[in-house]
Amino acid sequence: MQAASGLIDIFTLLAVFLTLFALVSVLERKILARIQNRYGPNRVGPFGLLQPVADGIKMLIKEDVVPARADKPVHFLAPILIAAAAILALGVIPYGRNMTPFSIDGGILFFFAVGSTTELAVFMAGWGSNNKFSMLGAMRAIAQMFSYELPLIVAVLPVVMVVGSLMPDRIVAAQGGYLFGFAPRWFVFTPWGFAAFIIFFVSGLVESNRTPFDVPEGESEIVAGHMTEYSGFKYATFFMAEYLGMFATSGLGITLFLGGWHAPLPFLEFIPSYVWFFVKLSALVFIYIWIRGTLPRTRIDQIMNFAWKFALPMSFACLVAAALWHYAGRGFSGWCWSLAIVGGVYTGLS
Repeated sequence: MQAASGLIDIFTLLAVFLTLFALVSVLERKILARIQNRYGPNRVGPFGLLQPVADGIKMLIKEDVVPARADKPVHFLAPILIAAAAILALGVIPYGRNMTPFSIDGGILFFFAVGSTTELAVFMAGWGSNNKFSMLGAMRAIAQMFSYELPLIVAVLPVVMVVGSLMPDRIVAAQGGYLFGFAPRWFVFTPWGFAAFIIFFVSGLVESNRTPFDVPEGESEIVAGHMTEYSGFKYATFFMAEYLGMFATSGLGITLFLGGWHAPLPFLEFIPSYVWFFVKLSALVFIYIWIRGTLPRTRIDQIMNFAWKFALPMSFACLVAAALWHYAGRGFSGWCWSLAIVGGVYTGLS
């Protein structure tokens, strides 16, 4: 029975997020077209909403070209590994009350453990393709992903320390209730939580290789980066994994800082909990798209300098500020102390 329940959870998860992937991919193109004052997809289906179906069929029937000098097993396994990592990461996120596919005690640890395999998959894609552009793109991706994994993890530690658990369900439960009867107790509304959330969000952008941190896939420089020698369904798998990774990172940010599936106001609690989760997820995904449409690509040296000289020290400052906030009783004095530390370190680093 337990195995059957697990399989049902996996297939439900895949059905929901593959549908969401198709929907977001076409909406992103429509939103970017609106930002750039053009039409976007408008031919396939009503308002162009069936464009993902046409793209999927095209990718399925497209020839799968493998370079003659490629390391074929490594080249084949890379897209499978990166997609599997994203799907496994989605499995530990609470999507609503009693709606966590795999509720485990070390859920946060599991999330980062499977997420760390992404670097291996990217390296396999670059190495297995036996192409200089692929290898250069893979090295760029690994460098920036490794650099931002440190601030990403350290930004999560304040929440884990305050709650005293690595279990996502308990972290969401700790953000339940309302101050003064109307203000949500989400961690993002604390000085350390707000700063940690910004660091987490920016690091998530880098980890997802999204604009303005899409240097590994810079079309004008190295074609498509580590995906240069991929075509057809394998290329589509990389594309899908990027979106699933974006959903997973956004979902973890919602769980840690934005109250998970809790409603923002007490009189809105009659709305199902999973609706609130996906409303918050939609808002974060829209910000991802908005950033892509408005910001230019950042230079690799600027990306690295921001990680090591600002994001990492700032995330450690959030950890110290959260400790003071917690041990000062989470009251006004703790709020002031944490604000002073976060503000002081930010001013010093700026």
